[in-house]
Amino acid sequence: MTVNKRKKAARYRGSMTHGKGSKKKRRGSGNRGGKGMAGTGKRSDNKKPSIWKNTRYFGKYGFVSKNVRKIKAVNISYLDENILKLPGDAVIKENEFFSVDIKKLGFNKLLSDGKAVNKYKIKVPYASKKAIEKIKKSGGEVILG
Repeated sequence: MTVNKRKKAARYRGSMTHGKGSKKKRRGSGNRGGKGMAGTGKRSDNKKPSIWKNTRYFGKYGFVSKNVRKIKAVNISYLDENILKLPGDAVIKENEFFSVDIKKLGFNKLLSDGKAVNKYKIKVPYASKKAIEKIKKSGGEVILG
């Protein structure tokens, strides 16, 4: 025959303190000292706690910007060196042009480091002014967006 066991809290009903001693002992967060790493202050002859060594532990520092654009940049030199190694869906050879979709490569900005040896048609969300100039000078074009 099975017996349903009562929960411990039910056994303490009516005892006022539920077996925890004085009523004052279990009052709010003030009893435990506060939130987080509260209670790290110096007491009588004790040594100063190690937390005091970290001067930036207490208080707030800096700010967090809400409009953060994650830029993953690629240089023209990287495209020239690896144009034949890059995946086929991102790079297509059209006549004398290489058509490159930089977003498919995992990047979102074109930078101007290096020389544009080949002619490119590059589709990219962002590009620096110098990068656009270099691509146009080599006979290619940059499509932003």
